Amino acid sequence: MGDFLIGAIPFPDISSEVFSIGIGGFTFALRWYALAYMAGIAVAWWLIVRALRRDRLWPADTPPMVARAVEDLSTWIILGVILGGRLGFVLFYRPMYYLANPVEIPMVWEGGMSFHGGFIGVVVAAYLWGRRNGVPLLTLADTLAMVTPPGLFFGRVANFVNAELWGRPSDVPWAVIFPGDAAQACATADAPCARHPSQLYEAGLEGLLLGTLLLVLVWRYGALKRPGLVAGLFFAGYGISRFIVEFFRQADGQFVSPENPWGHVALGLSMGQLLSLPMIAIGAFFILRSRRA
Repeated sequence: MGDFLIGAIPFPDISSEVFSIGIGGFTFALRWYALAYMAGIAVAWWLIVRALRRDRLWPADTPPMVARAVEDLSTWIILGVILGGRLGFVLFYRPMYYLANPVEIPMVWEGGMSFHGGFIGVVVAAYLWGRRNGVPLLTLADTLAMVTPPGLFFGRVANFVNAELWGRPSDVPWAVIFPGDAAQACATADAPCARHPSQLYEAGLEGLLLGTLLLVLVWRYGALKRPGLVAGLFFAGYGISRFIVEFFRQADGQFVSPENPWGHVALGLSMGQLLSLPMIAIGAFFILRSRRA
């Protein structure tokens, strides 16, 4: 065990708060996760507005909406992310706990958000907004899919900074010695516990790689002209990325037991993998549909 610690990386000394301000006995803090949400929304807004100013990117060289509509759309999407992400975490990961403690369900500041729940929330919000404003739903889905990866990147980096959602114990040279429960869970008498930085794996796959692929296809190869293609590539790309990373990510504690140390839920798969399979299937459906259009 001592050999791999030579290459293990100590966790950087970064506070979970970007900064805090005390006013009248109350402390207001900006946390990295909140900053990640704000950065993701800002980048998405900027990308959508830029795309709307390029008529050549869209079907029939006609943008689906005017740039000023992005503000209203953003409000709906933010609500979808928060409500869907929180309810998804409650229902998918800790239903019995929150059934016994329903008053804690709205306490999003305590942590606990599900990407898959947030995804469902965004789908519902975008569908309602698109129907209300007469925006073609497939083109709207493509637009949102194009700008989602930067937010995923910022969010996963924030997970790393917060030392949460860490990976499985590992002896790879880039394994990280996370603080707190992560360090205690697999430590021995003579060595702390090093783990895969799975948050950064996700940031690289879901954020950088998938985001770069979608932007290149949109701006250089006109992918938005085939309604459903960009959305399909995003769904499938995210699902595949998450499925792969789950092999390196520590399962949620409620699924782990002495008889089930890997936290498998069914079919030898984790909850994250099971929730990713429908996304891959949906992505494949939209990709095939766009090719027939």
